[in-house]
Amino acid sequence: MSGPWTPRDGGDGARRHAPATLRNRDAIAAVLADWLPPAGTVLEVASGSGEHVVHFAAAFPRLDWQPSDPDADALSSIAAWSADERVPNLAPPLMLDAAAADWPLASADAVLCINMVHISPWAATLGLLAGAARILPRGAPLILYGPYLEAEVETAESNRAFDAGLRARNPEWGLRDRHQVAAAAADAGLAFAERRAMPANNLMLLFRRG
Repeated sequence: MSGPWTPRDGGDGARRHAPATLRNRDAIAAVLADWLPPAGTVLEVASGSGEHVVHFAAAFPRLDWQPSDPDADALSSIAAWSADERVPNLAPPLMLDAAAADWPLASADAVLCINMVHISPWAATLGLLAGAARILPRGAPLILYGPYLEAEVETAESNRAFDAGLRARNPEWGLRDRHQVAAAAADAGLAFAERRAMPANNLMLLFRRG
């Protein structure tokens, strides 16, 4: 799938730029400070342009960051941003398809996934949940960020329009119901722990390995 970034806005070479990154990275980092472990390896699934993971690696130097993506252009962009920023605790990106039964990483102390669940088939979310349950130790976090639907909360008009646009591009995409995601996570062995409202009608969701 095409990522929500543009080929040329990141400057010369392979770097891509996702405009939303600059708007949301600090708000996300503030929540990560509460939810991430003090040390260990954080796997980011669907790293996209790589701008988030470079920023977080600099912000959390005691953690080792492992970016990943299934898209070759994204992997090139991640590598280019990493080379430019020279963050020592950022590993080379891995080719990883969330929906795959086998991931190229045997273990991690946390899994982070930003803005993938709604821009991918439901099978990718199920794969993400299953994969996180496989590689995380007991009590470790899976952290999701993005827009979700909630029956008890009125959906913002901007999110309705976004959802319609996604489904027009690909009928397998679209905003997911938070409770459906939580139920699928429970089936995979991940317990829902916390919900945080974020700017621009997004949520951060915390699950922990049972």
